[in-house]
Amino acid sequence: MKFFADTAEIADIKELAATGLLDGVTTNPSLIMKSGRDFMEVTREICGIVDGPVSAEVVALDHAGMMREAEVLRKIADNVCIKVPLTIDGLQTCKALTSDGTMVNVTLCFSANQALLAAKAGATFVSPFVGRHDDNGFDGMELISDIRLIYDNYDFETEILVASVRHGLHVLQAAKIGADVMTAPPAVIKGLVKHVLTDKGIEGFMADWAKTGQSI
Repeated sequence: MKFFADTAEIADIKELAATGLLDGVTTNPSLIMKSGRDFMEVTREICGIVDGPVSAEVVALDHAGMMREAEVLRKIADNVCIKVPLTIDGLQTCKALTSDGTMVNVTLCFSANQALLAAKAGATFVSPFVGRHDDNGFDGMELISDIRLIYDNYDFETEILVASVRHGLHVLQAAKIGADVMTAPPAVIKGLVKHVLTDKGIEGFMADWAKTGQSI
């Protein structure tokens, strides 16, 4: 499963990229706002740090406006992935862009039917929001299972990009289901390495090593 960082914070992206674990980055208007930086500037910088897809979201709601904005965004770098909402206009834009060879991430997916439409429109990625789905009384991971089944039934090439990931259990469940990608805040990704027994093991090894009086 590919790991994308859901952030626009450059320091966090650089830290994760240095581990070799980072396959891409997703951004959205809210994350750009939190960064306090210019949208085009920060997107260009992120594209220079990671080799994989960097999702940059349009803000227009009509097809013509989305296409105008996409034309600007895809000139930033070759690894820009245009992010569009799962609406009729968004799907029309997705079809037009992917037909022209541009990567597209169809976002704000909350049903398997929506995911089916995104795949039929040729989306590179579809982003089901599992955390927000859970928040509204639904089972976010059941949604991922349904999408995986449908995509496998018809050999759709669209990759399932699990979004709104809140914790390590979401990551584990997505991997068990067979999701293609998950995107999470840097803190969630870094938290995957943590385990109390790992910490205790290191503590014990270091205590024993100190007793030897040796150095490497």
